[in-house]
Amino acid sequence: MPRTDIVFYKEGDTVLFREWLARLPVPARSKCLNYIRLLENFGHELRRPHGDFLRDGIYELRPTSQNVNYRILYAFVGKQAAIVSHGLAKSAKVPDAEIERAIQRVKRYRGKPSVYGVIYES
Repeated sequence: MPRTDIVFYKEGDTVLFREWLARLPVPARSKCLNYIRLLENFGHELRRPHGDFLRDGIYELRPTSQNVNYRILYAFVGKQAAIVSHGLAKSAKVPDAEIERAIQRVKRYRGKPSVYGVIYES
């Protein structure tokens, strides 16, 4: 199975996922990066408990660290790439507003990939 290219959504010079990740405790940060690597290695084949489909082309990575459920929202762009919109900590289900935010970011990225994306280097 070919490797999936991971692209992080950015606005201007700000890579939103990296900023969110930097604010997490070290164990959670490590766990989230491990899940990004799982997405990179398994792509469309990644399933629960690690990943799941939400709706409208948006998927989630599902890391948990120190009893906190983190979610990393992403979408596939073609067969070999995934765009990571952002991450969040959740208490119940992923809020619709967060899914809508991811949908809008993916649309912006698809319209201008060089403006709204930065390649993840593992």
